[in-house]
Amino acid sequence: MGCGTVSLYAADGQRLRTVRYGRMPESKKATLCQQLEAECQARMATRPLLRVVRLADGARENWRFLATLDLGVPAGQVEIWDIVDFYHACDHLKHATDLIWGEFSPEGKAEFARLKTLLKEKDDGVESVINALRYRVGRARGTKRQQLLKELTYFRHQRHRMAYAAYLREHLPIASGVVEATCKTLVTQRLKQSGMRWTISGGQAILTLRSLIQSQRWPHGWRLLRHSYQQAVEIVSTRQTPDTVSERPLGDEHCQPPVKRDAASPYFTLPLAV
Repeated sequence: MGCGTVSLYAADGQRLRTVRYGRMPESKKATLCQQLEAECQARMATRPLLRVVRLADGARENWRFLATLDLGVPAGQVEIWDIVDFYHACDHLKHATDLIWGEFSPEGKAEFARLKTLLKEKDDGVESVINALRYRVGRARGTKRQQLLKELTYFRHQRHRMAYAAYLREHLPIASGVVEATCKTLVTQRLKQSGMRWTISGGQAILTLRSLIQSQRWPHGWRLLRHSYQQAVEIVSTRQTPDTVSERPLGDEHCQPPVKRDAASPYFTLPLAV
């Protein structure tokens, strides 16, 4: 499954609102990528001077998508910041210090805390981390050396996305907790309970509705979906009296008969960007 979010922040860094998307498994997450791109274009169409932060972990497929993200405005017009999630970076740093000193070693815990602080608060903090790991790689041997080299390579490849002190001065988000929370509340808590099994269409129906609700877009979404589930009903009294009236119990005078379509199609094509 795949999840993605688009959030709006105030100038002081306070998160204002978040639009959430969830998709059932699909090759290359094609629909999820299209929805996120459409959402970004809708935001930029109304506010083309927004600063854009592309935030993800270090996974290559995530950055391949973000690198080709079409915002719908000229490239030179948009201020773009690319940021690797700080806590994913810390996970790699913790793994490295555990390899060197052991998971429960006081020395390892102290060094992890020191390097984590440098990474977040020092302008060239990532260089301090790289230098420390490079020194340890030179002294390690065998499997430990290979694993440490892997962590060192991670920081080297992502160093241009780890200027956390600068990001914080600009009041930019440095953590992907919003996406992690979406994975939990949108997908896990609803679709991964004990004994549950889902088809692609059934699971997607649930995810689409929950996405609308969690994004505060239920009224807009329901206006697009309701004609598949509502039909006008008239109750005509058999008594011919002057006050005989035709009633529409559903309370929607604009309701139309349902359109014949594949039952799953609204959930697969419903545009959430409004």
